[in-house]
Amino acid sequence: MHHSPPPPSLTILILLTAVSVLATSLFLPSLSMMAEDFSVDYAMISSSVSAYLLVTAILQLILGPLSDRFGRRPILLWSLGGFSVASIGCALAPEFWLFIWFRMLQGVVIAASAVSRAIVRDRVEPQQATSMLGYMGMAMAVAPMMGPMLGGAVAEWFGWRANFWLFAILGVGLFLLCWYRLGETNLQQSNTILQQFQTYPELFGSRRFWGYSLCIAFSVGAFYSFLAGAPLVVPALFGLSMSELGFILGSITGGFFAGSFFSGRYSHRFEIVSLVLWGRVIGCSGLVLALLLQWLGEVHLWTLMLAILPVGFGNGLSVPGSTAGVLSVRPQLAGSAAGLSGALGVAGGAFITFITGALVNEQTGYASLLSIMLLSTLAGLLCALYVLSVERASKLSGV
Repeated sequence: MHHSPPPPSLTILILLTAVSVLATSLFLPSLSMMAEDFSVDYAMISSSVSAYLLVTAILQLILGPLSDRFGRRPILLWSLGGFSVASIGCALAPEFWLFIWFRMLQGVVIAASAVSRAIVRDRVEPQQATSMLGYMGMAMAVAPMMGPMLGGAVAEWFGWRANFWLFAILGVGLFLLCWYRLGETNLQQSNTILQQFQTYPELFGSRRFWGYSLCIAFSVGAFYSFLAGAPLVVPALFGLSMSELGFILGSITGGFFAGSFFSGRYSHRFEIVSLVLWGRVIGCSGLVLALLLQWLGEVHLWTLMLAILPVGFGNGLSVPGSTAGVLSVRPQLAGSAAGLSGALGVAGGAFITFITGALVNEQTGYASLLSIMLLSTLAGLLCALYVLSVERASKLSGV
């Protein structure tokens, strides 16, 4: 007798989220080795990073809606299969342009993150979704820290191509796990793509959707701003070694891990919008205090940590709640909402990273970097306040 696979466990969703993040960071330490192997300059090989991010932003706009139409399970299985094939292609690529083509094809693994968020909303109500997304956020915090360490060690021992063989193994393993242990959770699939598109104005016309989505984008933007500016500012200002710089870069992710754990553990005690709002307030507070101390002439490593740890912790509070809010606007379009909000997050992070690169330099870098992070975090706070006003207006009107 045939038995359908059970609904996916939280462990499977965490693994899917982790592999989608690892696909961005695992091979970064081996970029110079890859450039030498392909006989191209470093700038050209680093384009594989930006090309991948661009592809994932676009694919989230496609794969999320497809999961609303055809179901979460088939989209995940096809994406994991495509990721596995593309990873083998990267590992075997004899020249640079073929590698880039397969590298961009690897971007289909973003479905593992976007569709997993939709699965959470399929299964549980918003308050519990915030908790599950908080635990998934912990994977998003750990993977960027551990990925480069693992990838660097693998490349040193076995060569850079071994990282892509590792991707292939992970892809095949997750494919088999999802085949046997991930049942369909989207029980309200639209009959046609046209029918689905006709419901999109309900999503795009929602003020809560845009408020929560932009809050995610600005929260992520502050994080990317720090990652882009700190390698220029921090070593020059404090005379840190590369390993010490790595610790500083990881600290904001550590703060995100702690905030995500708090969201996962205690979100049932708070309203979603309250959790989001407090996350933005905490993120702003550390940056304001650090800039005030800088104005008073107090610039130390501990004042920098005073700024960035609350940013990470605040993001860990705000992002899971905002994501749950986005997915709950129109539950039947959870995949589309996850894809669009994810694409906005990538686009927002890319834009603020560009601004950081243009304005931050070694002379004015400390104040400029903290100011850009504060502006982005404040923008997220304004979005959270906007959502709060919308929620209160809805309660007063009885909608």
